Amino acid sequence: MFVHRRDVQIQWGDCDPANIVYYPRYFEMFDDSTSIMFEAAGFSKQDIVRKYGLVGIPMVDTRAKFYIASTHGDWITIESRIESFKRSSFEVTHKVFKGEALAIEAFETRVLVGRHPDDPARLKSAAMPEEIIAKFMQG
Repeated sequence: MFVHRRDVQIQWGDCDPANIVYYPRYFEMFDDSTSIMFEAAGFSKQDIVRKYGLVGIPMVDTRAKFYIASTHGDWITIESRIESFKRSSFEVTHKVFKGEALAIEAFETRVLVGRHPDDPARLKSAAMPEEIIAKFMQG
């Protein structure tokens, strides 16, 4: 299974007045991590959208469990992977480590969407391309 890791340093603007990361900033980091993971696998989101005639790859569900706080200047490692694929959606997990300790577990569900063939003003889910599934499942 394809796993992507990246190190991120917590910046001043990531923190609230108590000097801990304001939780929505983590969701921005997770969104970036998903895009970076796809690029590392050879599929930029822009290329996927163009190649398969999609409108986008929106997030339809997300949640996180927070265990250890981070503050300005800390380094964290975000480990991202696709856990499963369905016809038009996929499940991503992000694990955030602070040193060796698990600090956060986050989960997101994304869907491939294109224009509805009968009404271009509407959106319709699109099938997940086999080449993408194969790349992420092989590792």
